[in-house]
Amino acid sequence: MLLFPNAKINLGLSVTEKRPDGYHNLLTVFYPIGLYDILEFVEDPKLKRGQCSLTLTGLVVDGDPENNLCSKAYRLLYSDYNLPGISAHLHKVIPVGAGLGGGSADAAFMLRGIRHFFELSITDEKLGEYASRLGSDCAFFIHNLPVSASERGNKFRDLRLSLDDYYLALICPPVHIRTSEAYSRVIPAVPEKTPEGIVHLPVKDWKRELKNDFEKSIFSLYPEIAGIKDKLYSMGALYASMSGSGSSVFGIFKEMPSVSHEFPDCFHWCGPLKPKME
Repeated sequence: MLLFPNAKINLGLSVTEKRPDGYHNLLTVFYPIGLYDILEFVEDPKLKRGQCSLTLTGLVVDGDPENNLCSKAYRLLYSDYNLPGISAHLHKVIPVGAGLGGGSADAAFMLRGIRHFFELSITDEKLGEYASRLGSDCAFFIHNLPVSASERGNKFRDLRLSLDDYYLALICPPVHIRTSEAYSRVIPAVPEKTPEGIVHLPVKDWKRELKNDFEKSIFSLYPEIAGIKDKLYSMGALYASMSGSGSSVFGIFKEMPSVSHEFPDCFHWCGPLKPKME
């Protein structure tokens, strides 16, 4: 089975409080974009039930494939459905540790793919519960539509938001920001205006209203990331922001931008904000 897990961006992000369990509550808007990994798996009779042999190519992913979220997603469903062994291949295109949700998307698409391939009777709601056990934002990729997210980023409310008439430039510098480091430097506060409310304003007004709470501390540590945001605005972006806890920065444009010569040392991708979703 061949799947194309897509990335997401955060439209605004407010860290509202630290929770008793050590996590943080937040408010944000998740929006899917058309940058994809490639995930393929087949049933492998040479493997025992419960075995997932995962091959990784493309961008380097640290760690043992056994601990990859795709492998964990398979084992999670195997524990309840006694699945045959599979061989899987994940080709990474979405930058890792960039605030784009690539690993979460891979895991969620593995869950979706296994459900379809083995014809399992699992509702979307139940599949979302499995996904939440793998990561806070994994469940978003089960429905894979714009949502307002709250609590740990795992509680969703459907959002009528279309950016079909706009284009996205995504820039990711060679900087890996640990999520724990980003959260340790942010000061939680409840915003006067929520991201969900602001995104219903015209996109040209977002620059004034829509904020990412991680930017202040991350920009002070990595001024080159702040420079990318400034550069996107100088190129005509209507709105630019860091996604999640970084390090990727995106700009929303009315016309398709050209960024290849502007950011030669960074990963860059441009495309319409109308991705082809499953």
